Amino acid sequence: MTSRMRSAVLLTVAILAAGVAGAHEVRPALLQIELLDSHHFTVLWKQPVNGEVAVHLRPRLSGGLLDSQPPSMVSVTPSFALEVWRNLSDERVSLDGQTLSIEGLEHTITDVLVIVSQQDGRSRQALLTPRHASMRIDLGAHATPAVGDYLSLGVVHILTGFDHLLFVFGLLLLVGRSWALLRTITAFTVAHSVTLAASALDWLRVNPQAVEALVALSIVILAVELVRQNRGETGFTARYPWLIAFAFGLLHGCAFAGALAEVGLPQDHIPLALLLFNLGVELGQLLFIGAVITVLWLLPRISAPAWTRLAAPYAIGSFASCWLLDRFLTAIGFST
Repeated sequence: MTSRMRSAVLLTVAILAAGVAGAHEVRPALLQIELLDSHHFTVLWKQPVNGEVAVHLRPRLSGGLLDSQPPSMVSVTPSFALEVWRNLSDERVSLDGQTLSIEGLEHTITDVLVIVSQQDGRSRQALLTPRHASMRIDLGAHATPAVGDYLSLGVVHILTGFDHLLFVFGLLLLVGRSWALLRTITAFTVAHSVTLAASALDWLRVNPQAVEALVALSIVILAVELVRQNRGETGFTARYPWLIAFAFGLLHGCAFAGALAEVGLPQDHIPLALLLFNLGVELGQLLFIGAVITVLWLLPRISAPAWTRLAAPYAIGSFASCWLLDRFLTAIGFST
């Protein structure tokens, strides 16, 4: 490993510091409004949680209806919290023209997909972000598929998915900047694209908690291979990185589909939304790889002790082991 690659330790530490609170806790939320008529509607609010931990987010309507009436159904699982307001009615104020906002969103890095479905079958989608945490509901607007929204969701998901980024980063350290990296990343991309589509279209059903635990396990295995490589040993992963990337990419694709399932796919634009989400994931992945390679190229050559070569693999493996334990306990129903 070159001295430049040793300095990747600094980048690893920065990534881990950003993701230490937990990987994939930054998942999109969903707010769906279904109109029964001009004054009656149902609201569904689906917010991701991690066990008993959840970011404080509350949907608000400028007419105050969500504040004055409690939800008629509340459900909490280890993965999400669900609230439903059924048959809301306000004869004084129409839903059209009201401002929808998400209280607390500006203090997070979470996105909220908003879907407004009208009684004539038309629907409108929008994406609320920490920088734009409110929107005006315009029922007369032309309903178009949320093209940019699903693309953005894919980019945000991969760039805030610290476990997936660490896996890609580990592949980069294992393979180096060579043509082998292109083959390896291509295999990873093809694999997770296949299972993302199969899971999102309900052709493949998996346990989300088990998949997240296996994703963490894949990072632990990769970290072990990095340690062996630094000790001069050549393992199966080092000889055939593309094959390992493909195998574990199938798992990561199922995890991507889990995030997409949190917000759902628009029934009238499923292929387009799925394609755009996948393209967003690939775009974010390429941006990350490009940034890592650029940093490694620009960092000056440094003289570092031999032990620093193992710092990055051990850091990756340690955090992945923590994720593995936490997710395994969640998968078997043990509250941590």
